Amino acid sequence: MSERQSEAPSVDAFSPVENEAPLRWWRRLRIVSAGEVDAGRRAILLAALTWLPLALWALVTGRFLHADGAEPLLQHYGVHIRCLVAIPLFVLAETALHRAGKAIARQFVASGAVTPALRPAFAATNRGLIRLRDASLPWVVVLGIALAWSVAGAPDLGDDTMSWTLNADGTLGFGGWWLAYVVRPIFSALLLGWIWRVTLVTLWMWRLGRLGLALVPTHPDRTGGISFVEKLPGAFALVTLAMSATLAGRWAHDILHHGASLNSFRAPALAFAVIWNVLLLLPLLALVPVFRATRRRAIPAYGTLVGEQGRLVHRRWIERKPVEDPALLQAAEIGPVADAAAIYAAVKNMRSAPIGKGAVGAIILPMLIPFVLLALLQVPLKDVLLKLIKVLV
Repeated sequence: MSERQSEAPSVDAFSPVENEAPLRWWRRLRIVSAGEVDAGRRAILLAALTWLPLALWALVTGRFLHADGAEPLLQHYGVHIRCLVAIPLFVLAETALHRAGKAIARQFVASGAVTPALRPAFAATNRGLIRLRDASLPWVVVLGIALAWSVAGAPDLGDDTMSWTLNADGTLGFGGWWLAYVVRPIFSALLLGWIWRVTLVTLWMWRLGRLGLALVPTHPDRTGGISFVEKLPGAFALVTLAMSATLAGRWAHDILHHGASLNSFRAPALAFAVIWNVLLLLPLLALVPVFRATRRRAIPAYGTLVGEQGRLVHRRWIERKPVEDPALLQAAEIGPVADAAAIYAAVKNMRSAPIGKGAVGAIILPMLIPFVLLALLQVPLKDVLLKLIKVLV
């Protein structure tokens, strides 16, 4: 049986990661087992590939702990974090998205949002996304952009990050070449790969939203019974942590060794927070049309139902007149007027998108961790905690 046949996924358990092109390439190298993700093994391998040559060269040339007239590698926290934290986290995050995607796909069916009548269309949608996920072209483009960016942009010898790599004559040493043409392309390719995965998941949600999902406008979760999709941003939590840690590491160097002020990073930190939040909320925003359509249809329909029941109650118990068809008053599933009013209120309170505190928190919390640690370099812990409490409460 061929590798592709042995890994044929169930259309009810779609994974945005399983059998994608890079995973197939790793399997051909026998680094990843067939049918597995093996993120831990790949994370260790890439961390070693990117960081060890830099560290060994710096040690051999005496630039790891001390450097004459320059800052040693040890002080460039951004380089260490990029190699030993961000790149491994980019890889480990694949497991989280793999599991979340499969669980969410199954829950669409289990929740009843995908009715038996919709199952063929649901399966066809997932098959289309599987073909797109398995395509090699997007990843060839990703690698091409990462390599072209590195080759076209020659290392800036004036960049502080490169200061420890310069030889006595001002030329770039091996460490600089490795950082510019190995570490940065790998980091860029992994980051662009995650942007592609966000795009893929967004397209998945958008296509599912066009199926005519059987949302329940009265559901107490205020998301039509599919609140489980709010877990999607959390599936990218390790990517968020990797990105914010990379930024915080670079800024920590500037604060500790160049006297930079924490306030000088407020604007780029805010820009990153806004852009990254919008990007990770795109899959949920793709469901806005189906949510708005469901709510738009439900409000007048349930308003008519509640109004009809109210008129019958008024006629029977206020006007003391006979009711020709009392079935609506006796419907156990609707209940008394108070219950009917609660049903209508639930419809009115239905969200226009499945975005709640959980979805936003899954982005904000991993983003805050490195930034809070960065703030502790200049602000006492007590003040940082008080500010966080004020924001959260």
